[in-house]
Amino acid sequence: MAEGKTNAAPRIVVGVDGSPSSRAALQWAVRQAVLTAGTVEAVTAYIVPAGVPGYAWGQGPVAIDDSAERETDARKALDAVIDEEVTPVDRHRVSTQVVYGHPAEVLMDAAASADLLVVGSRGHGAFADALLGSVGQYCVHHAHCPVVIMRGPGGRKAA
Repeated sequence: MAEGKTNAAPRIVVGVDGSPSSRAALQWAVRQAVLTAGTVEAVTAYIVPAGVPGYAWGQGPVAIDDSAERETDARKALDAVIDEEVTPVDRHRVSTQVVYGHPAEVLMDAAASADLLVVGSRGHGAFADALLGSVGQYCVHHAHCPVVIMRGPGGRKAA
């Protein structure tokens, strides 16, 4: 358990970006929560790209602040993954959080008082499968709780 916690249900934070490995991470986190009578906080991060111009009618390039739209899209995507990957009987264990920022920083903030952090690993090929992605690597080195790195479902896929 995280420092300072006593007799509380374990809190598991899981990063969800819709990838196969993040879906596997969510499934694993929920199974762990069931086994430990814990809760899962599914976290998605989003970023609004800086300097991406849009076009206003007749005015040419203009800056567009579409952060509200991106947040709404991120929330819809997270809710869809939860609906697809978490059984109705376990849904009460899962809360969601959509946060603006870099995924590694968002996960570190969310996991600051967590008992466990679970993230997916995005391997791209046989060699890359042996490596952690930048977010996973950052989490392993900076989290104040244990970190579980999940591969996608079914292990390596045939080329």
